[in-house]
Amino acid sequence: MLTLIFTSLIAGVLALLLYQRIAYPFFWDDLIYYLKLRGYKKKAAARMKQGVITYLDCFLYQARRIPNKPFIIFEEQTWTYQDVDRRSNQFANAFRTEGSLKPGDIVALLMCNDPDFICVWLGLCKVGCEVAFLNVNIKAKSLLHCLQNCGSTTLIVGSDLVNVVEEVCADLKKHNLRVWVMDHSSACQEFGTLLDKVQHMPAEKINDLPLADIMSNFLFIFTSGTTGLPKAARVGHLKAVMSMAFLEMCGASSNDVIYITLPLYHMSASLLAVGGCISLGATCVLRKKFSASQFWKDCVKYNVTVVQYIGELCRYLLNQPMVPEERAHCVRLFAGSGLRSDVWKELRQRFGKIKIREGYGLTEASIGFLNYTDEVGPIGRASYFNKLSMPFELLRYDPQQYEPVRTDTGRCIKAETAPLTIMNQFLGYAGNKVQSEKKVLRDLFQPSDVYFNTGDLLLQDHQGFLYFRDRIGDTFRWKGENVSTTEVSEVLGSLDFIQEANVYGVTVPGNEGRAGMAAVVLKPESKLDGPKLFCHLVDTLPAYAWPWFLRVQIALDVTETFKQQKSKLVQEGFNPAVISDPLFFLDISLKTYIVLTPDIFQEVVSGKRSL
Repeated sequence: MLTLIFTSLIAGVLALLLYQRIAYPFFWDDLIYYLKLRGYKKKAAARMKQGVITYLDCFLYQARRIPNKPFIIFEEQTWTYQDVDRRSNQFANAFRTEGSLKPGDIVALLMCNDPDFICVWLGLCKVGCEVAFLNVNIKAKSLLHCLQNCGSTTLIVGSDLVNVVEEVCADLKKHNLRVWVMDHSSACQEFGTLLDKVQHMPAEKINDLPLADIMSNFLFIFTSGTTGLPKAARVGHLKAVMSMAFLEMCGASSNDVIYITLPLYHMSASLLAVGGCISLGATCVLRKKFSASQFWKDCVKYNVTVVQYIGELCRYLLNQPMVPEERAHCVRLFAGSGLRSDVWKELRQRFGKIKIREGYGLTEASIGFLNYTDEVGPIGRASYFNKLSMPFELLRYDPQQYEPVRTDTGRCIKAETAPLTIMNQFLGYAGNKVQSEKKVLRDLFQPSDVYFNTGDLLLQDHQGFLYFRDRIGDTFRWKGENVSTTEVSEVLGSLDFIQEANVYGVTVPGNEGRAGMAAVVLKPESKLDGPKLFCHLVDTLPAYAWPWFLRVQIALDVTETFKQQKSKLVQEGFNPAVISDPLFFLDISLKTYIVLTPDIFQEVVSGKRSL
């Protein structure tokens, strides 16, 4: 009898496992990841009981625990956790005494990748300042806007970026905005210098650190603005601490050496990578700028085991000629976002058994996904367990109207939005209530519910995998940056020979994201002035925002509500065999736009002409 019961039990378990294997093949992956996330939360809660609450607290905790462990390797320099702690103390003391900074002040930081970027940032945290990271590709007009938008009273600028600030020196003085240069001297008498003062400052522990509210703002990170200029997204202390979990959830550990080539003004590098490294107590190798030719040599030289990537970076690596180091490395994990399926497969085939962890996240809110399986292509999963830890819903979306589909009663249809809760904050954009409100969707499924609109188009398949499909509306992604179509349109429209401009992104084979293209209407009796347009772009926009293609039209297509029609233009692309309008291509070597012939078109799509 017992034998029969045992046999039946075994048969039942096997049948259940078989059913699970067929109906829910990723059940165990989902459960294990959920338990891992729960484990991280428990560890974070235990640290909080010890007073380790904020990003700065986490760093100070590691500086006490492992003071002599290498934290940053930069070129031939090695900085331990203690070195960075002491250096940031010197900066904090300089900011207090020389800069008269106090808790609550907003300080903008315009610096390239360098250990001192992190030391300055942590030093400002120790004073209690909120820091605004500025894109190093910024132009004068955008710089003024960003400083005013976030309410900054002080700007700290790297010595190699002073020329950008000098252009607006008079405006900065008019707004009583103080500038500090990361150098021992400055040619501009209006600017103060930091390094000559920091070297005389005490490096000992600062005891009177200000207390931070975990629910308050920590950083300002600028995102592309749909109204033209960048928006200052508020990043709270809670969001920053949650971001520090990324590398651990990808499978990294304290023994890893993490390679960071992305710019530190991006959340990906500053919060996910450097923050993740701090959370683990690991070591990071920081490069001033990404170099495809030097990549594998660095990985071998520094014994790199984890690489943070964006999709464009991986494509550059595949386009490089083979080198011995690409098979002699110790890299076991690539963690990042924006990786196309074809590049994903090629990367694993060419560079060895590297685990890839593709994620998705937003600067403004705490929603994020991670593909913790070995399935190629997805950014994450919409599993039951994932919705327990981070509630979200997919909505049906109308690509023509750029809005979620609603029923006759005004409710949305579940089909990316995320409910706003205490844990999933959206602190809004500094100085821009209108744009902040546009990111919030209300009354979706029931009265008074509030959701955050990601502005991205995601797809969910029958197995619960999520795929990134496109940016929605007025931005597109190119060279790892978000491009504001409105900002580029305004720049083009300011030229005396362009009457109207409609900017959008087009797919180019072999490239991540979308390349910029503009449909323009010329003013009566005017001709396209390619050299003048090129010089104007150099003066006003970062290179990643320059339109690669122009389409000259008699009139722009608009919707019945007079919105510029983009979807048809995007579908038609830049093929001269399909489009009857005159087409032009940006030739950087000639510093002008040239006629886009069928031969040039073939060179672009085949990869012979690189963008």
